[in-house]
Amino acid sequence: MNNCGRGSFFAGPLLLFTLAHLGHHLLTALPVPLLPMIRSDFALDYTRSGIVVSAFYLSYGLGQLPAGWLADRIGRRIVITIGISGVAVAGILVGLSQAYVLMVLFLIVMGAAGGGYHPAAPPLISALVEPKYRGRALGLHMIGGSISYFLAPLFAAAIATVWGWRGAFIALALPTFLFGFAFCFVLSRPFTTKAFDSKSDIILGEKRFTPGWVHRLVVFIVLCSINSAVFFSVVSFTPLFLVDHFRIPEEIVPVYISLLYSAGIWAGPLGGYFSDRVGRVPVILTICFSSGPVIYLLNLVPRGIGLIALIFTIGMIIYSRLTVAEAYIVEHTSEKNRSTILGIYFFCNMEGGGVLTPVMGHVIDQLGFYLSFTIAGGALILVTSVCSLWLWKSSD
Repeated sequence: MNNCGRGSFFAGPLLLFTLAHLGHHLLTALPVPLLPMIRSDFALDYTRSGIVVSAFYLSYGLGQLPAGWLADRIGRRIVITIGISGVAVAGILVGLSQAYVLMVLFLIVMGAAGGGYHPAAPPLISALVEPKYRGRALGLHMIGGSISYFLAPLFAAAIATVWGWRGAFIALALPTFLFGFAFCFVLSRPFTTKAFDSKSDIILGEKRFTPGWVHRLVVFIVLCSINSAVFFSVVSFTPLFLVDHFRIPEEIVPVYISLLYSAGIWAGPLGGYFSDRVGRVPVILTICFSSGPVIYLLNLVPRGIGLIALIFTIGMIIYSRLTVAEAYIVEHTSEKNRSTILGIYFFCNMEGGGVLTPVMGHVIDQLGFYLSFTIAGGALILVTSVCSLWLWKSSD
């Protein structure tokens, strides 16, 4: 086989992609933790504070669609470079912004530029590894993003104490910009280019698509997107839930959220490993069936070790689902359309969460946390049950 062997792949190119994932999210992880400082600087009310976050995440989700399409046509390396260095340029402009409107505009630009990374990276990783190791490779790649969401707020907080929130954006943007171009340079080296171009044996070795594969792919994306949207809406209100329900001090709440994101360091590789061994569909259905009860248990778990374990479990579900979903989509789409379909998948995830979050807030206002989380958990069990009718008997 002409592609990289297992040992050389896991020691070389995968490390590069993991670092790229880390670099990409160094800036995308900043709007929420730096929001209190931004609010104070511009004297914002809650509505305009919410626009700061929405401006970035909505454009980030929308950017997945054109970026995925472009990656299949102008090259994934170019789109990844834009997804890293383009984010850095916009991040510098955010840091230099002295007016609220300009800052929001550059956050929109940052989100649009960042939309290219996720649709483009998984197909390149998959092209460099044998299919039987694909889930593990994508899971290890997930570690980079998890580390960023865990560490970037800590770095930003430390920098902001000296140079303010603007200094945090600029300081983290400079190394990100340089790494984006370094990443592109390494991928253009002859040995790497040869590895990408010598993947025909992998593609030919994959299964032939049966007449019902499109329907199963659509059902799979719908299942994962709904699961992601519901979890995003629940996680968005978890800090308030911890304060209001468990009476946890506000300054301690970020520790719980960091714990949630740290789960990706373990969950991504584990989800990929098990999906390589037992199949993508059984693993994704197990993850999705467990999602409903986990959300409901937020109502019942006591403060202490039980709550910590449940928060960690939520992170495990989020990141293991992402890994298995990427592997499934790569294997059930043609080479020329993989980034396009991945772009649609990530668009549905992000925009679905963005739309559902204010709905969840309204339901919590009307019914309280207990009934809201109960409804969310029950909805996930129902959706998973319906989707499993199409997916359970399908082959991976």
